[in-house]
Amino acid sequence: MADQYDVIVIGGGPGGYVAAIRAAQLGLKTACIEAEDLGGVCLNWGCIPSKTLIANSQLVYNIRNHAKEFGLNFEKFEADYDVAVKRSRKVVKRLVGGVGFLFKKYGVEHIKGYGTLTGPHTVEVDGTRYEGKHIIIATGATWMSPSDVGAEGELDGEQVVSYRDAIVQNDIPGTVIVVGAGAIGVEFAYVYNSYGADVTIVEYMPRLLPREDVEVSDELTKQYKKQGINLKLGQAVKKVERQGDKVHVTVEAAGGGEQEVLEADRVLIALGFRPRSEGIGLEAAGVEVTKRGYIEIDELSRTNVPHIFAIGDVSNNSLALAHVASHQGIVAAETIAGNPQEALDFKMMPRATYCNPQVASMGYTEEELKEQGIPYNVGKFSLAANGKAMGLNEPIGFVKILAHEKYGEILGAHLIGPEVTELIAEFNIAHQLESTPTEIFHAVHPHPTLSEAIAEAAMAVEGLPINS
Repeated sequence: MADQYDVIVIGGGPGGYVAAIRAAQLGLKTACIEAEDLGGVCLNWGCIPSKTLIANSQLVYNIRNHAKEFGLNFEKFEADYDVAVKRSRKVVKRLVGGVGFLFKKYGVEHIKGYGTLTGPHTVEVDGTRYEGKHIIIATGATWMSPSDVGAEGELDGEQVVSYRDAIVQNDIPGTVIVVGAGAIGVEFAYVYNSYGADVTIVEYMPRLLPREDVEVSDELTKQYKKQGINLKLGQAVKKVERQGDKVHVTVEAAGGGEQEVLEADRVLIALGFRPRSEGIGLEAAGVEVTKRGYIEIDELSRTNVPHIFAIGDVSNNSLALAHVASHQGIVAAETIAGNPQEALDFKMMPRATYCNPQVASMGYTEEELKEQGIPYNVGKFSLAANGKAMGLNEPIGFVKILAHEKYGEILGAHLIGPEVTELIAEFNIAHQLESTPTEIFHAVHPHPTLSEAIAEAAMAVEGLPINS
């Protein structure tokens, strides 16, 4: 007879392990199926190790470019990238161990292996069958290769690499081409550039971070050019091929035209992700997917099969973000336990990119509001006028608030500058509480802090900024 559980979670990433822990906390007998280390891509190969490397990179960048401004002298400064990579792996190991500890603490059974659905209530792992009253699919996504966008060439893990390869490579090449200017692309470009590589970003769309507000993209473009990062925007990659110890990347204008061949020691492919939905038995369970392979879900992450949920990058939530997956996991577990839940508003989920300067946002961009004919007011405050930013020697960027012209509802927030990934949560809370810019600027923000820029931008929505 198969082992029986109230909840079986397939996948132990930031969505899966959080869902499993929450389900167990709610008194449900829970198992989590994961073949690799707990924590998934985010903890092991993405969010955590990359932010650790970025912390190293920011220190290196400031020493090389701003040491004299702080009265520091590093005549024989050396930056050992291998040490940075080893530090990142130590951080990962500690956090992975922490997830394992929590599983034991709350009684989640970790079934090591790959899970395949064999029916609406059954999952098989290495020939052993498990039964679950409810199933949560959290299999995540996998990286795209050049062929996924119609270009010749494939990943080789050495010179043509994905983020997973790049995160553990312990050397910095002389020249790097980064294909893709989304979050992964701009973050790795900053790391490579800070450690002295000659970096070129190739992006099909006409700007960096194409999904962000245009003004944010423009500011990041300006700062990356100042840092010496080469940009090839509006360029389609046609071919990626190894030529001895070099890699050649053939590009042409997105609308067609003459081709150009770029050469580098290494190419990072950062084109995005595709859902990991094939080969997990969705057909046997009757679970529907979109044409692109994403699992269809409702606002509570339920699939068309009521007792089966899908969370994170494998679902059609449109946001491949760890914190979105985690929150979906909590909502799914609570729903299974019978606790009423609010529908998730994916549009208002906070987004964070750890380039330098950092970028953070939530909600609609100006372009989207114009397209939909929604009347709005704009409040914007430059961090060049913020005392804390000046003290940090990073008076770069701005805070921008979009609010409904009539009702004052916050429709979007777009930030670029130092530590703005820490500031965006204030807007998420404000939206949750249905606060207006007026209520934000009446809340006292301590001085001197970066958060004062939020209050100033809120006042600017009403045309009443104090310091600009």
